[in-house]
Amino acid sequence: MAPGGEVNLETVNTNGKINGKVHYSNGHKTNGTHHKYGHDLDWRSSWWESFEETPLYAAVWTYLGYGLLVLVGHIRDFMRNIGIESQKSCTEPKLPGFVPLYQSWESFYTRNLYRRIRDCWNRPICSVAGEYMDVMERKTYDNGWNFELTDKSQRVMNFGSYNYLGFSENKGPCKDAVEIVTSQYGITSGGSRQELGYLDIHKELDDLVAQYLGVEAAMTVPMGFATNSMNMPCLVSKGCLIFSDELNHASLVLGSRLTGATIKTYKHNDMEDLEKKLKQAVVHGQPRTHRPWKKILIVVEGVWSMEGSVVCLPEVLRLKKKYKAYIYLDEAHSIGAMGPRGRGVVDYFGIDPRDIDIMMGTFTKSFGSAGGYIGGTRKLINHLRCNSHAAVYSPSMPPPVAQQIISSMKIIMGKDGTGEGQRRISQLRDNVRYFRRRLHEMGFIIYGNKDSPVVPLLLFMPAKIACFSRECLKRGLGTVVVGFPATPIIESRARFCLSAAHTREMVDKALDIIDEVGTLLKLKYSLQLHGRFFTMLSECYGKEVLRWPTSFGIRETKEVNIDQNIL
Repeated sequence: MAPGGEVNLETVNTNGKINGKVHYSNGHKTNGTHHKYGHDLDWRSSWWESFEETPLYAAVWTYLGYGLLVLVGHIRDFMRNIGIESQKSCTEPKLPGFVPLYQSWESFYTRNLYRRIRDCWNRPICSVAGEYMDVMERKTYDNGWNFELTDKSQRVMNFGSYNYLGFSENKGPCKDAVEIVTSQYGITSGGSRQELGYLDIHKELDDLVAQYLGVEAAMTVPMGFATNSMNMPCLVSKGCLIFSDELNHASLVLGSRLTGATIKTYKHNDMEDLEKKLKQAVVHGQPRTHRPWKKILIVVEGVWSMEGSVVCLPEVLRLKKKYKAYIYLDEAHSIGAMGPRGRGVVDYFGIDPRDIDIMMGTFTKSFGSAGGYIGGTRKLINHLRCNSHAAVYSPSMPPPVAQQIISSMKIIMGKDGTGEGQRRISQLRDNVRYFRRRLHEMGFIIYGNKDSPVVPLLLFMPAKIACFSRECLKRGLGTVVVGFPATPIIESRARFCLSAAHTREMVDKALDIIDEVGTLLKLKYSLQLHGRFFTMLSECYGKEVLRWPTSFGIRETKEVNIDQNIL
């Protein structure tokens, strides 16, 4: 496609790497049985994601960097074995006939690579993890084997916590309501849902969550990880087939394995690959017997927390209906943070919630609390209440935690009589778009969807992981860095999480720090035309230049009109 050419929205490729103008034209104001939802093609005109290829020279130097670290690690292990260097890590007893306690590679990696930069993780804080936080200072006297706390702390901007709507705070109406509930109910319910642990506040929370999602019923669980791992085995079993995105969260992976069903992965957010495998599953059936699968379950996330990408939900829904499958949607990072009313990717795409078979999410990100939920039909929820391990064996959610969710959810829904919830949703959306656009202008490689509050910035080389984290912290910016094995070896990154609590001044200050550190460490790898390319935004009276994918990365451009308010 030539620059400036027309794009046929009917033929936009849905492989997770398509790009386009983002605007909110979902056109719905209510969520429920009387709501009219948008057309399937509306989302294509507003889709924009960026996944630029890793530059060849960056990939080569990254491999060389890891190779050098591994080589030095083997040399040091040899020195430890012969007694030249002291052994400070846990070692195997090496008893004949006993299985090793540690996997050799993981143990080697922890000793010789992770230990070198361990100060970049597990930093203790001594304040609320709001827009600012106090990071406690640590010192090591043995090269990262052990750390000691000092009496000092540093006040930094928090761009690493999942505090999307800014409800991680120790003042305001949520805190006041939680304080009252704590004095009335105490800090625990003292039992499971089936053994006198289900209180009136839990009933209120379940009903409110169902209303918020636009579904018949919902069940809440005190732990987000367990919401997936303990409930999925109640939904499918042996003789069923699960299609799971290759980048799904560990809780979804564990939950899928515990079901006993056959599991097949498909390429990340690639609808062509998913349809191909769905077609094969329907045609060939189960192995050996070729009997039809009892159920086919498609497991996806709303927003992937490491990539910042958003699920192509309309396409997943189309495939679900075409091949008679079911959808399990994990909205841990999208509920509250996506959509014009904060109802997640279902709201973002203007889809009827009744079309999603199982809606799952957590309260740890947008609601400043803990736990998770499952939403769906009343029959489904009653089945889970009777059979789920999370309902039978787990204590129910502590009342103060439940009240935090109720209070924050009512604010988001506008039930508090103010517009505070909508203000926070709009603030987060504006912060995300502004932050991502500025980083693209600076020349960084940024992954993900234009409206995703998770913003990965590619670092690549192992040495730069530690340097970026330390230099940002030194300048007053707290963030998260991620490397291998949590990411592919050549895709180490810093992961920023935007919040409605961030003011424009804070975002600008953070961007200045990132720009300064990025220049210092030479992190501006992007091969896109980012300089004069983005200058056109202020010169074309509301025209933005968008990138469209080619087979070798995003290189071509197109001009479209956009709303100046989102810039």
